[in-house]
Amino acid sequence: MKELRHVNKYFRKYWKKLFIGTLITIIARVFQLVMPSYVSNIIEVVEKYGQGLIAKGPAQQDLLLYIGIIFGAALLSGLFTFLMRQTIINVSRYIEFDLKNEVFDHYQKLDLNFYKSNRTGDLMNRISEDVSQVRMYAGPALMYGIQTVTLFVCLIPLMFIKAPTMAFYALLPLPVLSVLIYWISRVIHKRSTRVQAFLSNLSTFAQESFSGISVIKAYVMESQTNAQASDLAQEGRDKSMDLAKVNAWFFPMMILLIGVSNIFVIYVGGMQYFRGEISSLGTILEFIIYVNMLTWPVAIVGWLTSIVQRAEASQKRINEFLKQKPEIESPEQPEPLEIEGGVVFDQVSFVYPDTGIKALDNVSFEVAPGETLTILGKTGSGKSTLLDLIARLYDTSTGEIRIDGVPITNLDLEALRAAIGAVPQDAFLFSDTIENNIRFGKEDAHFDEIQAVARQAVVHDNIAGFAKEYQTVLGERGITLSGGQKQRISIARALIKDPVIYLFDDCLSAVDTETEEAILGNLRQASRNKTTIIVSHRVSSALHADKVIVLENGRIIQRGNHEKLMAEDGYYKDLYINQLSGKES
Repeated sequence: MKELRHVNKYFRKYWKKLFIGTLITIIARVFQLVMPSYVSNIIEVVEKYGQGLIAKGPAQQDLLLYIGIIFGAALLSGLFTFLMRQTIINVSRYIEFDLKNEVFDHYQKLDLNFYKSNRTGDLMNRISEDVSQVRMYAGPALMYGIQTVTLFVCLIPLMFIKAPTMAFYALLPLPVLSVLIYWISRVIHKRSTRVQAFLSNLSTFAQESFSGISVIKAYVMESQTNAQASDLAQEGRDKSMDLAKVNAWFFPMMILLIGVSNIFVIYVGGMQYFRGEISSLGTILEFIIYVNMLTWPVAIVGWLTSIVQRAEASQKRINEFLKQKPEIESPEQPEPLEIEGGVVFDQVSFVYPDTGIKALDNVSFEVAPGETLTILGKTGSGKSTLLDLIARLYDTSTGEIRIDGVPITNLDLEALRAAIGAVPQDAFLFSDTIENNIRFGKEDAHFDEIQAVARQAVVHDNIAGFAKEYQTVLGERGITLSGGQKQRISIARALIKDPVIYLFDDCLSAVDTETEEAILGNLRQASRNKTTIIVSHRVSSALHADKVIVLENGRIIQRGNHEKLMAEDGYYKDLYINQLSGKES
């Protein structure tokens, strides 16, 4: 159970509730132990009445008294059992809440390389299915474990005090049961691990299929996808059946061994009664009740073992991610800096660690606060990578990036990103209203502000044409909108943030040239006195820029402004002529 030690901190956090729950559990079990001895007393009263040793009236009074005590004890036991569930099971829900938050918070701290090397379905399964398995350990397993231990601690000594020989034979099958449980538990652990790993694969397949349903339909791949789903379902069934077959051994074995115990009690008790070693048949009945009271705790040992083994396998999977340290973190003592927007690249090179591709090679340039820089280049030239480095989604392989003269690695990561308004090339919108998607850039924004930035992004008229306007709920990843509409809403989200530095990553590629010109004009107004870096394939984004650089294979091959670059032969001039001629035609 070494992996489950991670949960101990939550047990310590809620130790008061767990202590109260444990105390209530003990009280509930103690009241439960009242019944057998008074059942024995009832049998003795009946025997004495049959032998003429007690009159009918006193016998009836004793019967009513003992029945009343049994009923009262059962009532109190039920009440305390209810309170037990209200404490311990509630604690398991608190632990589930805390653990899910811990996992999700850690996910957000991990860098992009982590997400490139792990599948979304697997991440989702670990925070949902695996955490749920751990909750079963922290709740039901803990509760029933306390019940079982309490009952064994109280009941077994009591049995030996009342009839040592009968108790010995009644408990004789239990060591055999312990050995069988140990052996089966090891098998369950291995098979539980395989089942949990498979569920991650299944979640990944389902997530990718539903996200890519339009591609599946477009290529008429429904039957092939169904076949893959069927194969996965078959594999899942086989793995689950392997686990179920092992689990199926528990209860039959428990019932068999408890049955053997009952036979021992009846035979040994009967022989002792014949020899006069026990005075009443009530003792035999009392022991049969004791043995049957042990039936559920003994039977539940197998179930508890299965839960613990599943939780161990799940917590191990959770710990694998929790142990991963983010490669990009804030320094322990970040330099205090009110960011003004100066950006310097000093001989920066970057190699993607997962592919080994060199995206940037010895890149140097400077953007003063309030200036606009446009970056042009072919696909794969390193333009988007450059913006990712400014937002410190990655760290440079060599060289240094400075913000206002301070190395970017010395800045508080949260403060840096709070000063940046980024519009990615692939606009991501949430399954929420358009209003809330724009408000994502500024949580306390008023509706008037939302409308204003939507007008600046030239998307207000489109939104006004929807039946519910700004209250229109978007599909997953904004699937209900066109590519241009998604880009413009993403631009509005960045504008409402009003950051110090704007990063626009080819965010107008899906709009027509007239709309692009209108948006660029509005952006110039909105980003006045703001540092603005625009990545684009269109030379129109560079016409009014203070500086322009052209990238090719990660290197800067041209730099200057529009006028300077038009005065020399090269990529920029050719691009301008080609796009101008295309526009005129």
